[in-house]
Amino acid sequence: MEPKEQKTTKDQYYEMANAPINRIIPRLAVPTIISMLVSSIYNMADTFFVSQIGTSASGAVGIIFSAMSIIQALSFMVGMGSGNFMTRSIGAGKRKLAEHIVSIAFFTGALIGLVIAALGVLNLHAVVMFLGATETIAPYAEDYAFYIFLAAPFMTCSFIMNNLLRFQGKAFFAMFGITIGGLLNIALDPLFIFTLGMGTGGAALATGLSQFISFCILLFMCNFRKDCISIRLRNFKPTLAIYRQILYGGFPSLGRQGITSVATILMNVMAHPYGDAAIAAMSIVNRFMQFINSAIIGFGQGFQPVCSYCFGAKLYSRVKEACWFCIKVSTVVLVVFCLLGFLASGEIIALFRRDDPAVIQIGTAALRFQLITLPLQGVITIGNMFPQSIGYGLRATLVSTARQGLFLIPALLILTPALGILGLEISQPLADAATFLLAAAVIRGIIQEITKNKPAS
Repeated sequence: MEPKEQKTTKDQYYEMANAPINRIIPRLAVPTIISMLVSSIYNMADTFFVSQIGTSASGAVGIIFSAMSIIQALSFMVGMGSGNFMTRSIGAGKRKLAEHIVSIAFFTGALIGLVIAALGVLNLHAVVMFLGATETIAPYAEDYAFYIFLAAPFMTCSFIMNNLLRFQGKAFFAMFGITIGGLLNIALDPLFIFTLGMGTGGAALATGLSQFISFCILLFMCNFRKDCISIRLRNFKPTLAIYRQILYGGFPSLGRQGITSVATILMNVMAHPYGDAAIAAMSIVNRFMQFINSAIIGFGQGFQPVCSYCFGAKLYSRVKEACWFCIKVSTVVLVVFCLLGFLASGEIIALFRRDDPAVIQIGTAALRFQLITLPLQGVITIGNMFPQSIGYGLRATLVSTARQGLFLIPALLILTPALGILGLEISQPLADAATFLLAAAVIRGIIQEITKNKPAS
């Protein structure tokens, strides 16, 4: 008789290839959306609780957000690249290769995290000043950064395992690990910040502990569930060929989030002339917009394993169907978010810094400008994830780096000196509009290419 875990795995991949698209993608996406939202919520919780200390403390969270984005970018590069490669390998019947990919990804992430921790802790002041801190923000930022860097190895491995589980169709288990850690973070924030009087350092310690708990849960899921590919040191046999595939598939994620970090640093620097209030306001807006976009990214991540597996199995018509389904659903949802957010923009910013009128004024305007182009994010997200999932790394990287790099950075450098604070507020939505046009062209080009191939029956 066939072992139960093997049958479960086969049924899971059978569904990726045969279940109705409007059923299989939401089923895979819902746990991922929840985990993404929880991650964003506890990031916003850090911002909310720290903002009660003062405007400079609020700005410190925005400063260190750039460092956290770099950690996440490197983790997602390894996690997404190995996850895509692993799923395509399974679709092509190369299970043994997939087992090596999983272990190589995990231990590579651990090494990356250790290097980040060592460099960050030993150079705290230099790092926070490089990230755009002012002299008044720097002390708060250093307190926050210390614990974040200590937790870097657990953060990198957690993000990688989250992606590996998701690409195996185990999105629920990935969600469980991230969600438990996130809820713990939210509970510990007020305890450490206010009750124990640790300030911004308390918020970071809560984040670090939550990441460690998530790491332990995800590692258990990977190694003690028989229907998951286990992480084994004996399978850590890296080769240049495997790393080449991981980097090729993961570089779009590095580009997207790495450039985001660079753009955030630049935004903080450009906001210096307008004081801590401008840095705090843009930090709040970025966290809120990340919260909304995380739902769409989570939905797109439900699309990715289906897309990767079906492309590996040469089910090209199913790949196209999945792509259009995700674009239509995400656009409708984003229109709703746009309307609701626009009406409540002032109240959203005031929730974080009610006692600072300058933060509310700058933040409300910036939030409304970004909400105008929010409905375009569906095409932008799929325009990045679609080519990445099928191994079209160059085009995926182009789309992923365009929004924050090719378009936002020049906009900040040109518009802020020319228009002042208005230039800072409108740079992101203008970059989003340009990226939408690029992403639409990339999607159209790939659809035309795979249409020329006969779909597998």
